[in-house]
Amino acid sequence: MIILASQSPRRKELFSLITADFKIIPAVGEERADRSLPPSEYVVELAKHKALEVAEKYPEEVVIGADTVVVINGEILGKPKDEADAKRMLRLLSGTEHSVYTGMCLSCGNMNRNFCEETKVRFFTLSDREIEEYTASGEPFDKAGAYGIQGTGALLVSGITGDYYNVMGLPVGRLYREMRESCLLK
Repeated sequence: MIILASQSPRRKELFSLITADFKIIPAVGEERADRSLPPSEYVVELAKHKALEVAEKYPEEVVIGADTVVVINGEILGKPKDEADAKRMLRLLSGTEHSVYTGMCLSCGNMNRNFCEETKVRFFTLSDREIEEYTASGEPFDKAGAYGIQGTGALLVSGITGDYYNVMGLPVGRLYREMRESCLLK
C-alpha cells in the first residue's frame, strides 16, 4: 500500500494521476525545519518530517510526504496567517518572478528518497483592487504564497517555467519517475 501523508485535496487529486491504489493518512505533528537552510533543503526537511512521522506507524508501507513553499528575494512564503499577510505576500509577488519549491520524501522501511522540484512563476503587476478582490475571495488562505494557480489565482500569473503541477503542490511527472526508479511503483 502507498500512503500519501498529506491532507491537501490538490495533492490527493494529483497523486491519483500516478495511481489509484493509495490511502491518505496526514501527518499531525508540528512541522519543523531550520529556516536558515536554503529553500530547496528547507522544504525537503518539512516533507521528510511528514513522511517519517507517518512511517513510524506504518513501517512496512510506502509513505510519501510533500511540502511546498514560495520564495521571493530569499524570503520563504508559507500560508498566510491572516488577510493582511495575504495582501503583503501578493504585493511582494506583483510584477515579479518567484520560485515555487516542492520538497518530497519517499519512505519505505529503511529507504528514504528525497528530492526537490523548482518552478519559476511570473506575476502580472497587480492593482490594489485586484489584490483586494482576490483576497476577499478567500482563495489565498490555505496556499503557500497566498495564491492558487489552479483557481482564480491563475488570473495573476503571466507565465511559468517548469512543472505546472509543482506549483499546485505535487511534481507529478518527477514523482512518478522517482517512484519507478526506486521500485516503489510497479
